[in-house]
Amino acid sequence: MAEAPYSLRGVLLRRLWLPLLVLLLASAVGSFVLARHYAEQVYDRWLLDSAMSLAQLIEVRGETVHMEISPAVSRMFTWDTVDRIYGDVTRADGTRLYGTGALPRATAVLAEDADDSPARSYYDAVIDGRDVRVVQVAMTPPGSATPIVIRVAETRTKRLRLEHRLLLASIPLQGTILLLAAWLAWSGTGAAARHTNGAARRLASAPLDALMPLDPQDAAPRELWPAVDAFNQLVSRLSAMQDAQQRFISNAAHQLRTPLAGLQIELESALREQDPAAQRDALAGLLRGLTRLRHLTHQLLILSRSEDSAGAMLAMRPVDIAELAREALERLMDGAVIAGVDLGYEGPDAGVMLIGEPQLLREAISNLVDNAMRYGALEGVITVSVETIQGEIRISVNDNGPGIDPTLRGRVTERFWRGDASGDGCGLGLAIVAEIAGRHGATLSIGTSPLGGAKVMLAFPEQRG
Repeated sequence: MAEAPYSLRGVLLRRLWLPLLVLLLASAVGSFVLARHYAEQVYDRWLLDSAMSLAQLIEVRGETVHMEISPAVSRMFTWDTVDRIYGDVTRADGTRLYGTGALPRATAVLAEDADDSPARSYYDAVIDGRDVRVVQVAMTPPGSATPIVIRVAETRTKRLRLEHRLLLASIPLQGTILLLAAWLAWSGTGAAARHTNGAARRLASAPLDALMPLDPQDAAPRELWPAVDAFNQLVSRLSAMQDAQQRFISNAAHQLRTPLAGLQIELESALREQDPAAQRDALAGLLRGLTRLRHLTHQLLILSRSEDSAGAMLAMRPVDIAELAREALERLMDGAVIAGVDLGYEGPDAGVMLIGEPQLLREAISNLVDNAMRYGALEGVITVSVETIQGEIRISVNDNGPGIDPTLRGRVTERFWRGDASGDGCGLGLAIVAEIAGRHGATLSIGTSPLGGAKVMLAFPEQRG
């Protein structure tokens, strides 16, 4: 089942949304914690100021520490419209000098100023079931050796209200930022996608027979250049394939036109002849022309099939190439006997395995032998050999014909090239073999045969797995 099409823009937005949301939430939490911290510092400073105000009311008489606070001053100290304030002043021995109620002591001093400043600590506690914030100051009044501990506590109502206001104020701000970021991401990805519209329009208007590669700098953002480059490579391959097909069609039409014209001449000659013997000669020429035309058509079909295979995955499977070569020779044996050719085989009967497409390999061997029969010596010798050398499988066809001029060996695999046009071939045999060899990762080489003629060899790389 094919996957549903997806939008690159949608993918980008989905991948941006979650990290962006997490980032904004983290920012909101961080802002809230930071604001709460500074607000806490402000309220804690007020508590410390209140404690130091009580310290100003301490009196030293001789060596005795006293503290007298009038009811009016006490009311002023504890007055607050929102929270409840608690105060407590004691000597080190626990004797209370002033207090609105017992306050819990600090377990440790959390922070201190310079050495000449009173030690102080802040901590949370519970008084009468209510959460409070407490500051504790330890000091020794000037002129006295008696340590004094001052504690001031305040319920947390104002602090909680401030935290709520900060939280409520941050939600709309963070929501606005989130929506703005989403809009920017949406419009930004849309603008980036619109840059590819020009390339799409050029592709839509391009003629099928003249596809042009795209310029990456004009066609797409830098991130899409690899895709544009891959498309350009595809266009280049398609253009090369189109050119090759056009050349093939043109050459094939030319090659077919010549034998068809010859057949027409032979047929017209046979119709004009009144002498039975001359008429038989004309018909024999017509038969030879039909044979050549049949061979040309067969070669064109094989070449077309090998080219079609080049555009698709071959049905590769293990093939016993020795057995395949012997079968191909058996099919050609009758033609060799008629032509007076001594056709032989050298190599194992079976057991030489390689990975390939059997039908194409059989056609390659048949074309090598057919080429040797057409261009080799009359009533000559042709030997097909199969051998394995250092893991490389080699199929060689040797003949005792005139051979191939070393200066022309690079051209014999060109389509429809026939050299001096001797023989009755069509110039496709070795071109077909080269095409099939390339599809199997093999190499085609041409040299001089030990028999004195040409040696054409297919070498397959070492087979693994």
